[in-house]
Amino acid sequence: MRETWVPMPEVTDFPIQNLPYGVFSPPGRPPRVGVAIGDHVLDLSEVDTPARAEFAAATLNPFLARGPEVWAAVRDRLVDLLTGEPLTPYLHAQAEVELHLPIEVADYVDFYSSEHHATNGGRILRPGTEPLSANWKHLPVGYHGRAGTVVVSGTPVVRPSGQTRTRGEPPAYGPSQRLDIEAEVGFVVGVPSAQGEPVSADDFEAHVFGVVLVNDWSARDIQAWESQPLGPFLAKSFATSVSPWVVPLAALEHARVDPPAQDPPPLAYLRTDQPWGLDISIEIEWNGTVVSRPPYRQMYWTAPQQLAHLTVNGASLRTGDLYASGTVSGPERDQVGSLLELTWNGREPITLGNGETRGFLEDGDTVTIRATAPGKDGTTIGFGDVAGVIQPAP
Repeated sequence: MRETWVPMPEVTDFPIQNLPYGVFSPPGRPPRVGVAIGDHVLDLSEVDTPARAEFAAATLNPFLARGPEVWAAVRDRLVDLLTGEPLTPYLHAQAEVELHLPIEVADYVDFYSSEHHATNGGRILRPGTEPLSANWKHLPVGYHGRAGTVVVSGTPVVRPSGQTRTRGEPPAYGPSQRLDIEAEVGFVVGVPSAQGEPVSADDFEAHVFGVVLVNDWSARDIQAWESQPLGPFLAKSFATSVSPWVVPLAALEHARVDPPAQDPPPLAYLRTDQPWGLDISIEIEWNGTVVSRPPYRQMYWTAPQQLAHLTVNGASLRTGDLYASGTVSGPERDQVGSLLELTWNGREPITLGNGETRGFLEDGDTVTIRATAPGKDGTTIGFGDVAGVIQPAP
């Protein structure tokens, strides 16, 4: 890979092998599309690429809709621009710009695809019973979320209120007392599909553009009462945070690994010969203390399988659709992606670096999720932080 003219720190999540896209505002100017390079962002609305007109938008959607040929052509052109004559007037320090939600979210779907997380959840919430439901190893379990409450990293998260019930007591209304996180990986759809036409798992790269980090904030006490018999509703729909940068699939070629073996073998529509496990290492920081490091490579269901399942009934894809992996958890206690597992439903609180103990989130707490993956030429591919501060319920 040729060297870039952009001044680069010795260690960076955004080498030229990454080139993630986002939407930013220079001081006093409207939003537009940029690409992260080192500690800077290049204004793509000002440089000559095959999608310059689309980059003047306040969302990535027009560019995403152009499809894989244009995505590849723009990526090649950006490498040329970033290794050619300096374009310094169009380079902005990331610290001096405002980052926005990178996509206009069309639909939001969240899956439940970590066997370790699902098993832990079953043992915590249904002790003495089989932790995995009968369907779990036959299909990627998921639910439809609320696209309108997907927010960019840094947006404050207001503690939700709702109905809860304590055993033996009548239902009550009030702020959630068991506010949780879920560290996840999200996939951004670029190319839509026609209603009534399922998308094959092997067509994943023809539709999905890239990856973001996701925090699916969750109110466990509201969820426990409302999820009888249907799934999550108000416990999840108040806020979902995403990182501001969308990492293209093209940047993750060297992070691809074989996923865990699936037993029993999935049905034909869920099969693919493509190895779409991803070696993504996640880190969860709670009030400045790293409390867990979930490994995405151990996810049982892969992104292509999730895409095939969410369209197998004929549901259409739209540009800007976002679907998330579900909580990422590994086999060890310090590899879990939720506080439900980390503190075993609050029964085993942890001590943070400042000496305070926590079972679930308190007002004023800050959670930051970050992740990295191996990149080309021995580089590190970063995703940018997804962070949120808890504010009191109204």
